[in-house]
Amino acid sequence: MPPIPCTREATRESREATSDVLIIGGGLIGLVTAWRAAGRGLSVAVADPAPGGGAAQVAAGMLAAVTELHYGEETLLALNLASARRYPAFVAELEEAAGQRVGYRASGTLAVALDADDRAHLRELHALQLRCGLESEWLTGRECRRLEPMLAPGVRGGLRVDGDHQVDPRRLIAALLTACERAGVRFHRARAERLTVARGRATGAVLSDGTAPGAGSVVLAAGSLSGRLAGVPEEVAVPIRPVKGQVLRLSLTPPGHSAGRPPLLSRTVRAVVRGSHVYLVPRAGGELVVGATSEELGWDTTVTAGGVYELLRDAHELVPGITELPLTETRAGLRPCSPDNAPLLGPTELPGLSLATGHHRNGVLLAPVTGDALADALTGGALPGEAAPFTPRRFSVPASRREQPVEPGELVGQEQPV
Repeated sequence: MPPIPCTREATRESREATSDVLIIGGGLIGLVTAWRAAGRGLSVAVADPAPGGGAAQVAAGMLAAVTELHYGEETLLALNLASARRYPAFVAELEEAAGQRVGYRASGTLAVALDADDRAHLRELHALQLRCGLESEWLTGRECRRLEPMLAPGVRGGLRVDGDHQVDPRRLIAALLTACERAGVRFHRARAERLTVARGRATGAVLSDGTAPGAGSVVLAAGSLSGRLAGVPEEVAVPIRPVKGQVLRLSLTPPGHSAGRPPLLSRTVRAVVRGSHVYLVPRAGGELVVGATSEELGWDTTVTAGGVYELLRDAHELVPGITELPLTETRAGLRPCSPDNAPLLGPTELPGLSLATGHHRNGVLLAPVTGDALADALTGGALPGEAAPFTPRRFSVPASRREQPVEPGELVGQEQPV
């Protein structure tokens, strides 16, 4: 960690500092960063009014490095695969540290097509996966139904990806919260309102309760709120926008049915139905997660009748038996998205300030590699090779433009597809 300059202002800041690292945001990414940093011997504080919340409370927990592959995202694929490879060891270490299970299941994923157009699209995706050296097996519709007998008869084909697993994000974040507490992480249960900067260096934050914890380094990991922190200099403005996602939860054991009957699904199933993506994630505890919409509606987190209807309609076309299940929860959350839909990891142009945000649809998957990458950076090392392309500096405002006004939406990528 670079030393704080020995000036009168810096000396005062260092006396006020209570930690080596202050992490702004206590969601999944903030907590995994805090846990890994504490494991490197750093004193760590987290500022969040309700740590353990955030987008992870809504996420389905698919670890889908292969089936989430999109054209033009080959660089992001390398990061996703690196994190997926770390998951078994990460889970084992976390469960031991927290004394809690996180619902990790290596049950695989099946992506299916319901009509000829979707089948052609899935064939193209399979070809891309093979070109990228990924393990993916093409199945006929009959073979898909042999794996998952409750699939609709109209399934035309699919991709079997045994390497795409799942974890329960709510249990994962609860375990991280416990692990952080056991590792000595200090929690400021208040909202960070302003970044404090002294002599060109980030030195802490002013919180909503009037306190101003200082630190040798600050990590901004506030999810979709990361771009709203006051006090961040223009040259390191955080180009994050929220993208709404609605998710449903159903019980896999309807009243009057035996808990020992064959499961509706044994693995994650996903598809494109009339151009909309839908996934069904069965949990070992008897829950089925159905999602997710993708809506560019700013900060709106309203659960809408239309969103619920569309998810249930598409899920029913995929697995007709879903209509027997009790609907137990409807939620909407906000994914933190950058202009290129990839995360911002590591140091910024402002000394002392690092970012861990912008994970979009891959926050749960990227938790292990993010925690390791930020811990490396905070202890004076370089970002690991797979994380290096995702430096926040790729969005820094050039010095030649810092005096020029920035047009609304210029840095937030409103035109980018999600």
